[in-house]
Amino acid sequence: PEAPEGIERGFFVRPTVFSGDNSLRVAREEIFGPVVVIIPFDSEEEAFQIANDSQYGLAGAIWAGDADRAKTLASKLRAGRIRINGSPVNLKAPHGGFRLSGIGRESGRFGVEEYLEYKSIG
Repeated sequence: PEAPEGIERGFFVRPTVFSGDNSLRVAREEIFGPVVVIIPFDSEEEAFQIANDSQYGLAGAIWAGDADRAKTLASKLRAGRIRINGSPVNLKAPHGGFRLSGIGRESGRFGVEEYLEYKSIG
């Protein structure tokens, strides 16, 4: 692909949309780039089954008209950060994934605690 105007060097990926099922490699691995995978589903239960059927769990998103319902739905996703309706990222909130998406957290108080060693005496 062509580089953005004013940039002569580097590697660039155009935004890409894939569609298919959960067996696609792009649906099963973490991709850091302008890529989205659309997987159709027949029920809410199936949607969460597909979303959670992964070795990874860095981030997810819920789009809903009812914020309280969105929070209930977000609790069903096994991912370290869930954004609701495209909400901005809270830089004070801990960031990190579940399963193979990482161990521990960065940012905020939890990120600082990664460098601490706790000791109990007594």
